[in-house]
Amino acid sequence: MTRTTWAPLEGSAQAVALEVLVNGPLSRTALASRLGLSQASLTRLTKPLLESGLLVEAEPSASEARLGRPTQPLDVIPEASHFAGVKLTEETAYGVVTTLRAGVVAERTMPLPGHDPAGVVGAVAELVAALGAEAAGRGGLQGVGVSLGGNTREATVVTRAPFLGWRDVPLAELVASATGLPTVIENDVTALTEAEHWFGAGREHATFGLLTIGAGVGFGFVADRRLVTSPEAGLGLVGHHPLDPGGPRCLVGHRGCATAMLTVGGISGAVSAAVGRWVGYDEALDLAAAGDEVARAVVDDSGRALGVMVAAAANFTTAPAVVIGGEGVRLADVTAVAFAQGLASGRDPDASEVEVIVRPGDFHQWARGAAVVAIQAFVSGRPAPGRRG
Repeated sequence: MTRTTWAPLEGSAQAVALEVLVNGPLSRTALASRLGLSQASLTRLTKPLLESGLLVEAEPSASEARLGRPTQPLDVIPEASHFAGVKLTEETAYGVVTTLRAGVVAERTMPLPGHDPAGVVGAVAELVAALGAEAAGRGGLQGVGVSLGGNTREATVVTRAPFLGWRDVPLAELVASATGLPTVIENDVTALTEAEHWFGAGREHATFGLLTIGAGVGFGFVADRRLVTSPEAGLGLVGHHPLDPGGPRCLVGHRGCATAMLTVGGISGAVSAAVGRWVGYDEALDLAAAGDEVARAVVDDSGRALGVMVAAAANFTTAPAVVIGGEGVRLADVTAVAFAQGLASGRDPDASEVEVIVRPGDFHQWARGAAVVAIQAFVSGRPAPGRRG
């Protein structure tokens, strides 16, 4: 059997395949209902997809089996295709290999030799080669996604990356040339939002927000199952949203803004000033968790501010759920009580409860987001540097 590729799919056939990829396994009845198709139309569309092996019939669930003569749900084979995702920071490239459904099967890290684009591309190519070796026994890599803090254009050019000092770098073309693989690039918060959109919170919520805390503060938004974005998505415009009029100042002079209250650097600096010596972010949270009164007061202030920020995100968007991600997410756990107080203070008492979903803060989660944008390009047939045809 020759497996068909995703690229030729279009129209209703593509919609069927994507629905199964993102939300499967799905019964034929559920699939027809989701897409507004008749059973006859669904049968016509799925027959060639099943014959080619792009879709498969999965085993029914135990509950369905007990009902007698259950229909076999439709699914994809996630392990049929693999993708590399790379997240660039100021000093390091974090990489993962994922399946077609963004399940991480391998992780690697590569230090950057500097900020010169040629050196960064060389490090990324070396990292992708190592990731490709991990995927060699699984059919190799189908594509590469790269994410970073900053602005991108048409998934190919980095128009601005302040952490790297870049302007107008054709990164996708450079990486594709160095790796021989189709490559797409994206702002890191947008990529992480897309990962939640397709393979995370989006499976349960048509509308949700994603708040990231770490080196900066970012926000992504999906409304009615569509990503809401703009060319300014990489500017981190929520970073100076006011949270506490009595809070510390950020580097540009805003008092109690999100950057001052929620970033790794902001919290480390505030705790360091309070205890009289330099402490890193994890140590600052460790001191607070261990009961150090000075550190606890500072960290709880940030936890309350995080709750206020989540409330603001839910209020402005009417999203029923807000995901918290990024390398600073431990703040939500260490300050659970203060966080809940801040969230409650920012919501109308009659408003519905916001579902707060806290994701792991590992940098490889950012890399997984980069892999998801590569998956999206692959299944949609979107042109990308390095792709033939």
